[in-house]
Amino acid sequence: MSIATVSKALNGKEKVKAETRERVLAAAEQLSFRPNALARSLLAGQTRTVGLLTSDSVGRFGIPVLLGAEDAFGAGEMAVMLCDARGDAIREQHYIRTLLARRVDGLIVVGESTDPRPSISRDLPVPVVYAYAPSDDPDDVSFIPDDVGGAMLAVRHLLATGRRRIAHITGPTHYKAATDRAEGVRRVLAEAGLEQVGETLYGAWSQRWGRQAAEMLLMTHPEVDAVFCGSDQIAAGFIETARERGRSLPADIAVVGYDDWEVLSAETRPLLTSVNPNLERLGHTAAQHLFAAIDGKATPGVHAMPCQLVIRDSTAPPPAPAPRD
Repeated sequence: MSIATVSKALNGKEKVKAETRERVLAAAEQLSFRPNALARSLLAGQTRTVGLLTSDSVGRFGIPVLLGAEDAFGAGEMAVMLCDARGDAIREQHYIRTLLARRVDGLIVVGESTDPRPSISRDLPVPVVYAYAPSDDPDDVSFIPDDVGGAMLAVRHLLATGRRRIAHITGPTHYKAATDRAEGVRRVLAEAGLEQVGETLYGAWSQRWGRQAAEMLLMTHPEVDAVFCGSDQIAAGFIETARERGRSLPADIAVVGYDDWEVLSAETRPLLTSVNPNLERLGHTAAQHLFAAIDGKATPGVHAMPCQLVIRDSTAPPPAPAPRD
């Protein structure tokens, strides 16, 4: 057979007799032949390779995003090149040049926080999608967790369990995640016609801060019956101090954390109710939109992905009052 006929049969083209196609496929199977992916990609003008560029040197949030993206790329038969800039702008530029030299078809840039980051898209010849940390350019494609919505889920759950005296402890004021979660608390309490117990307490994303904040809150507002914490670390610290001060959890105080980090949420006592930002799904979605951008169908803007509340023992409803004689 001619090369053209064999090529048409292997690539499922029309104008090839069924009998001819079967003979070609049988011969390919017998010879263990596989089409050359590089040759195909060169003909199509693509290398079927993408770059994953991360700045999350710790990996606490970046790794789940990367796993979700890699899963989508694997399903799409795309090769992935991972580069860790470690938060260094010079290193990041070096990796961008390296990835472009390898002729990647596109890039996903993964940040270490939800604070906007400088765009790298303006002068690049390939599409870029930003995950977790959005680009500061509204014309870029960015995906972030919906932290306002996640906080609203948490507070509505506390209200549904009968709690009415709700406080909020969270991370530093210069983190957008902290201010977004505080905004979610404010909205739900306003909808319910309730006032927050005390001011929002801002501090570090740490168990130490959770312990310190617990001391302050329980001393100034002993009437509190629920606390929404901006991270699982803060929640774990709060629970530790609250129990040391003789509070029963969740009978006296219900606690909700954020991030659903199993190292903490599944190990605290009681088990911690927490908001899961679904970072693997976020990464998977970002990768799917990079596919679309490579095909010329970009979806500009910052897209907030919904979170999920994982309910555990730390928010059981308070016990009903004992009946009177």
